[in-house]
Amino acid sequence: MNATAIAHIDISRPSGRKIVREIEKRAVKMEFPMPAEMTERKWHTVDEVFAMVEKRINDRYGTNYKI
Repeated sequence: MNATAIAHIDISRPSGRKIVREIEKRAVKMEFPMPAEMTERKWHTVDEVFAMVEKRINDRYGTNYKI
């Protein structure tokens, strides 16, 4: 028999994190869905982030630094 249980555990508290650690040791499949506010954001590549940092450094200090 295949049974499924869904539990919502608040992992912002130590007791919730302890429960998650305990059940991860057993034959449990853990899923961590992304919050809605994170799925709506635009994600950047590492190169895009470095380009933004490079631009900020150059604008702030008047340099022409290349990463």
